[in-house]
Amino acid sequence: MYCSVHSIALLGLEAKRISVEADLSEGLPVFDMVGYLGSEVKEARERVKTAMRNSGIPIPPKRITVNLSPADIRKSGTTFDLAVSLSLMSLLGEIPEDGAGGFMVFGELGLSGAVMPVAGILPMVIEAKRMGYGSCMVPFENRREAGAVKGIKIVPVRSLKEAKDFFNGIYREAEEDTEDGKERGAPFGGETVDFAEVSGQELVKRAMEISAAGRHNLLMIGPPGSGKSMLAKRLPTILPLMDESESMEVTKIYSISGLLAGTAGLIRNRPFIHPHHTVTPQALSGGGRIPKPGLCSLAHRGVLFLDELPEFSRSSLEILRQPLEDKEIHIARANGNVAYPADFLLAAAMNPCKCGYYPDRNRCSCTEVQIRDYLSRVSGPLLDRMDLTVETTPVRFDELKGEVSRGETSGEIRLRVEEAVRRQRARYEGTAIRFNSELTVSQLKEFCALGEREEALLQEAYQSLSLSARAYHRIVKVARTIADLEGSERIEKRHITEAVVFKSIDRRYWHG
Repeated sequence: MYCSVHSIALLGLEAKRISVEADLSEGLPVFDMVGYLGSEVKEARERVKTAMRNSGIPIPPKRITVNLSPADIRKSGTTFDLAVSLSLMSLLGEIPEDGAGGFMVFGELGLSGAVMPVAGILPMVIEAKRMGYGSCMVPFENRREAGAVKGIKIVPVRSLKEAKDFFNGIYREAEEDTEDGKERGAPFGGETVDFAEVSGQELVKRAMEISAAGRHNLLMIGPPGSGKSMLAKRLPTILPLMDESESMEVTKIYSISGLLAGTAGLIRNRPFIHPHHTVTPQALSGGGRIPKPGLCSLAHRGVLFLDELPEFSRSSLEILRQPLEDKEIHIARANGNVAYPADFLLAAAMNPCKCGYYPDRNRCSCTEVQIRDYLSRVSGPLLDRMDLTVETTPVRFDELKGEVSRGETSGEIRLRVEEAVRRQRARYEGTAIRFNSELTVSQLKEFCALGEREEALLQEAYQSLSLSARAYHRIVKVARTIADLEGSERIEKRHITEAVVFKSIDRRYWHG
């Protein structure tokens, strides 16, 4: 006797259909599982046998063989437990023969027969729909995540008995809990914050508005307590709201990482990832025996904020160079190569010296050698990738006490940012470009044409500041964003001037 139930194996964001084939025959009572299985899948044999027995479905003392096909794809995780059980139940006559044949089935089994949540449900359901399947059976706790995919029926089950009842036509849909309909905010930093709460720092707010509008990387330099971290946490609140496709991309990454169990459907807020400076390169890039997304990928479509930038190890900072250029990160392992998206806005903050108070010599006790050593921890190539550098200054007493006018709210700033983004989308329609920061050198000539006065100003800045070619091109991109915020079709001299100011600050510290 033979039966097959379908499931999916994930390698990164790539999904492969797996046929869970079961055969029952006469012979010595053994239960074999084959098909290039990881240790978690091999252990499913004991979980399945015990769960079926505790659900009132005894397994007869016969020869049982389960094959996960195709055999050349490595299977890992606990996703296949429920599919293995259903294929055996079909052989034993507990459910109609081929009753589960038109389903994609996902779920881990507890020894009691409970169906436990698994990671990666969203990309698996998306792939099931693409393959033409009309229904998926998923763990009850993954129901909202799976339900984010429209046009496919989701059958959530809490136990093996519920799965059996469904295929026998006596299934009663599980009742929803009281937490209904709320969509998930951004993980790791989705607090309710607003720029209106920030006193002073108008120049930093301006730099953040430009950064958000054109997706330009931002570096803040200033003494301790000047508000660098507080400002960074508010940067996601002025980024354009995520559309449906962006929400789906972000949610897929968090699904694979196992960070969505028990939550609502799609993530709607942009992620804000704030790693400690002791983070390892592997934690940033991702990896492991079964490659999982790292912090760079968890920040996809959001903000990766590195506080105390010089305190990060050189190897950790160099990891960022590939995703900053390619917008994705590649992980090579013996089981295969995986690419995860990593399109994030990089924001960083640092003190100007070890004690934090340079160039205020009344408070700074560092020697020139100590200052140069501290600043040299940030490499030139990484510094060149920071489009905007801005100084944070101590807040004045009248600003702290609210004696000056209250600042703009995040919503007011976001309106200008979204208008600038719409101008960029219209300009780059028909190309792969979405933001000014993504322009290539050849595209700069097409979309960022400069007049004679602007060219002369740039030439003067290039020579006096000893700029690299990359820094020169980034100034032009920032100027294009400043013009978009003003609604100007042309890049004018004042736009170039402001862009040069934001780039000249880092030259003063590192080359002054």
